[in-house]
Amino acid sequence: MENTAKITRQVTCGNIKIGGASRVKIQSMCTTRTADTEATLKQIAALKDAGCDIIRVSVLDEADAAAIAKLKCGGLPVVADIHFSYKLAVKAIESGCDKVRINPGNIGGEREIAIVADCIKAHKIPVRVGANTGSIEKQFAEKYGRSREALVESALYNAAILERHGVSDIVISVKASDVRLTVGAYRLLSKRCDYPLHIGVTEAGTEQMAIVKSSAALGALLIDGIGDTMRISITGDPVKEIYAAKRLLRAIGLDKNFVDVISCPTCGRTQWDVVGLAEKVSARVEKVGKPLKVAVMGCVVNGPGEARDCDIGIAGSKDYCVIFRRGEIIRKVDAADAESAFFAELEGLLND
Repeated sequence: MENTAKITRQVTCGNIKIGGASRVKIQSMCTTRTADTEATLKQIAALKDAGCDIIRVSVLDEADAAAIAKLKCGGLPVVADIHFSYKLAVKAIESGCDKVRINPGNIGGEREIAIVADCIKAHKIPVRVGANTGSIEKQFAEKYGRSREALVESALYNAAILERHGVSDIVISVKASDVRLTVGAYRLLSKRCDYPLHIGVTEAGTEQMAIVKSSAALGALLIDGIGDTMRISITGDPVKEIYAAKRLLRAIGLDKNFVDVISCPTCGRTQWDVVGLAEKVSARVEKVGKPLKVAVMGCVVNGPGEARDCDIGIAGSKDYCVIFRRGEIIRKVDAADAESAFFAELEGLLND
C-alpha cells in the first residue's frame, strides 16, 4: 500500500515518537483508579503485552497525580488526563507524566493557563488538546452548532492559547460519537494544521458496535493518511482496544509484520470443520511478528487457486484435505489427520 500519510510535526512522549514519518501509535486508557497503583500497573502490563504504545490515566485528585511517579515502572509512556484543575495538571507533570491531556478552556483563566504552560515547557513534555462534542467552546457551538467546524475551531482555539504561552509540542483530537462527524472533523482539521493528530470515536459503545464504528471512521482516516496516534474506545476491557487497533492497522496495510490468516465464509460445499481450524490457526499466530499469509479454505475445488498468494494453506473435503504452498499442492492427507498435519507444516514456516 502506498504511504500517503501526511507528514506532521513530531513530538516525543517518553521514548515514543508521535507524528513526523513515524508509524501510527496505539493508545488506550486505564479503567482502574490511578491511585490504586497495584491494579493500575497490572492493567498497564496487560496492555503492554497486547501491544499498546501509550497509556492514559485519569487524574481526579492529588493522590492520582502523585501516583503517576510509581506508574513509570510499567514500561509505557504515561499520559495524565486532567479536567478543571490547573493545580492537578502541574502536580501530574511534576510527578513525571510523559504527556498531559488538557483543555485550556476548562482549567482556569489566563493566569492558570500560563502556569501550566510554564510547567509543560520546564519538563519538556507534549500536551494533547482534546475537543469533543461535549466540550466545544461556547462561541463556536453557538456559531456552528454541533458540527465539524465547531469541533475544529474549538480545538485550534485552545491550541492557539498554548502557543501564545510558548508551548508548541501539541497533539490535537476532535472526537464525536458519530462516525461521519468524526471523519469530517479530522479531515478538516488535517487541512488546517500540521499538528500530529490523535484519532478516535468517542463513546463508541460496547465491543461489537465500538469496533464497527471505530473501524469505519479510523479506517477511512488512516487510508487518507490522517492520524498519528489512535484509540479504539470500547466500553469494557481496554486490552480488547489494543487487539482491535492492531487488526485495523493490519487490515489496511499499515502493519505488515504479522501473520495474515484468510479463510472462506463456508458454503454448502463445505464438508469439514473449516471454522474450527481457522479459529485455532488465528489464535496460534495472533502474536507472531512475521510477514506470512495463511489460508484455511472450505473446498479443494477453489481453495488452492483462490489462495495462490498464500505462503501456506489448506482446503478440504469430507474424506481428505490438501495442503498447498503458493497454490501448489504439497500434501494430501486424511481428513482426520488434517489438523495435525497442517500445524506441523505451519510451525515449520513460523520457526524458519
